[in-house]
Amino acid sequence: MPLVTIEVIRDVFTSDQKTALIEKVTDAMVAVEGEALRPVTWVRIVEIEQGNWAIGGQCLSAADVQAMTIAAPS
Repeated sequence: MPLVTIEVIRDVFTSDQKTALIEKVTDAMVAVEGEALRPVTWVRIVEIEQGNWAIGGQCLSAADVQAMTIAAPS
């Protein structure tokens, strides 16, 4: 029984986005391990409080992450 844990900063992703993450990660696992394991493939999203996640020594808020996605080149 595979268990995939996705850690994100709270308030960055909407409920619909989290649902999509769960569905697509499950599909990716099944593509590798086979359809028979879909019913026992667990995916969980753990939300980390804003300010408890940092990059390069700088704490991040949801607004910081959202600003990064806007500024990121396509």
